[in-house]
Amino acid sequence: MAVAKKPGSRKRHPQVSGKKLDARARRTRDALGDALIGLMQERPFDQIRVNDVLERAGVGRSTFYDHFRNTHDLFQSDADEFFSFVANTLAEKNAPSERVAPVQEFFAHMREARALIDAIAAAGKLHENFSLAQDHFARGIERRLSQVPRAASIPEASRPALAHAQAGALMSLARFWISRGMKDDPADLDRLFHEQFWGGADAIPARPGRAAP
Repeated sequence: MAVAKKPGSRKRHPQVSGKKLDARARRTRDALGDALIGLMQERPFDQIRVNDVLERAGVGRSTFYDHFRNTHDLFQSDADEFFSFVANTLAEKNAPSERVAPVQEFFAHMREARALIDAIAAAGKLHENFSLAQDHFARGIERRLSQVPRAASIPEASRPALAHAQAGALMSLARFWISRGMKDDPADLDRLFHEQFWGGADAIPARPGRAAP
């Protein structure tokens, strides 16, 4: 789910994991992703052809197929990269706070890209995108638990399950927020999420199977 500040224009970011692309390949992928996002806000996804993307991006057919199989592959690659970036924002900065997920930033991005969110929903891709996002946020939350001092008492064996459960809760909150027209303030939802997170996390026994003292 690449997010745009306005149709066809996105704030770019480096890859968080995996092999970094060289500058030329990065520009090509960015141009293709921007073109697809712009087209998605103009017509149904199933009416967008590879040739449409190539014409708008100014990229050759052989170059496209060096990177992607089809428009769905391009979309999923772009979404995967975006979620990897946003889910790891706090961990990459080792942010000096008790926040484990950039809820406010994620929701603010979605609000700015409301037209794109509507297009993704119309294409029937919102569920698969949120499933992908949940996986990335689960890993991002687990990374943060190794950085935040308050999480020191949470057993390492419990952290993956906790992170996955809370990433699921975050996606549920996002769906609820979208269904209500994105009216609630992202900052308020960030506070709500973290109050709920730490309310449960602080109650986890310091050792599995034993009550905390």
